Amino acid sequence: MSFARSCAIALVLAGCAENAAGGSDAGSPEVDAARSDAGPDALDAAIADATIADATTPIDGDPGPVDAGPPRPDADVSGLRTVAEWQALFDGVAERDHAAALQLSTSGNGWRYYDLAYSIDGLTAMFRATGERRYLDRVLEHVENVIEDARESSSLPMSQFRDEFLGWPAWDHPRDSTIMGGEYPLFESYLFRYVARMLRAMRDDPSVFASTEYRVRYDRILAFTREHIFEKWMARGANSHVYRNRTHMASHWAYIALELAALTDDATERARYRAVVAAIDRDLPNSTSSLRGQLRSHPRAPGAYNWSDRWGEESPAQDVAHGNNVLAYLVEAHDDGSEWTDDDMGAMVTLMLDVLWERSTTGAAYPELVDGTGSGDGWFNDGFCKLGRYDVRVQRRLETHDVGRNWQLYGNGALNARLLGVR
Repeated sequence: MSFARSCAIALVLAGCAENAAGGSDAGSPEVDAARSDAGPDALDAAIADATIADATTPIDGDPGPVDAGPPRPDADVSGLRTVAEWQALFDGVAERDHAAALQLSTSGNGWRYYDLAYSIDGLTAMFRATGERRYLDRVLEHVENVIEDARESSSLPMSQFRDEFLGWPAWDHPRDSTIMGGEYPLFESYLFRYVARMLRAMRDDPSVFASTEYRVRYDRILAFTREHIFEKWMARGANSHVYRNRTHMASHWAYIALELAALTDDATERARYRAVVAAIDRDLPNSTSSLRGQLRSHPRAPGAYNWSDRWGEESPAQDVAHGNNVLAYLVEAHDDGSEWTDDDMGAMVTLMLDVLWERSTTGAAYPELVDGTGSGDGWFNDGFCKLGRYDVRVQRRLETHDVGRNWQLYGNGALNARLLGVR
């Protein structure tokens, strides 16, 4: 990628960092350091998130039934923001956000796909909430741009793998100068969990799935995801690249496998994908723990969950920023009917209401860690906000939450409203 193009992307991202409420919508994702054939190390650092702000436009029609969630406390939805009102906020920033996502999706730069994931999630959520194909068309455009830029690993001079699979070099990371053209499972899994969810949304919409045009695009993206994401990293070493050494990193792969299992009609393939989900949920092959094994009673909030991001350990607690990634998976796994129950979602709702929205033990506005300690920024867009689909109290709080007002929040707010039955 040229220096000029890099600068253009940086300028777009910088311009999108300011939201209408004022201030920056920066999240706190991680940097993967899979730098050698020996497997990744556990370097975590911040990547600036390309997210945005506020808005106005009506809903065109009823998208039809959407899967229901579990029973919800405070189920009186009167006064909640409607799907159309969330959609108006989303549409008000859509052109600006689309421009930023377009720069990311055409960058050919693996690490830029980390930030692109937020746009894929927001657009897919809005499509699920409204059934309007204009959102699907946009998300497909970005995903197809990414796939178009994929190159054979053997042709990438700085790749650690140099094999026959397709992928992307990662360049120009602002906080890690050692990321210079290699291939990294984190960046790809971070994006393709939401690509897989987009495919699930397409399959779940009968009119889309019956469309010849959409079906061709669906089949191509699904084949690519199976071969050049899931199979690639399994073949390169599942223990190093799929069964990752942090809860949030492994959760991306559980999410991808969960969706791929739902998208295949082959019983053998489905069982293989489900085995990955079950391993991360219950019995990791390279650890004595699992996502289920990490969850413990919360020290500050009866009925809530607390966990460490380090397998087999109780501390330090998971940071909220990366805890979003765990929640993004758990919510969809719950709705899929596998492993994660209404009680589990209830415990996460209690965590959200009684800890994450309360002042940190240090006096900061938000805690940094899920145990309620430290000084955090209140960033909930990539996972915790999805709990609003189960609980009206969470949804009401999201309407006034002043951190991260961008199209990922708005898209998921709309989907929450749809699932809550708000009209």
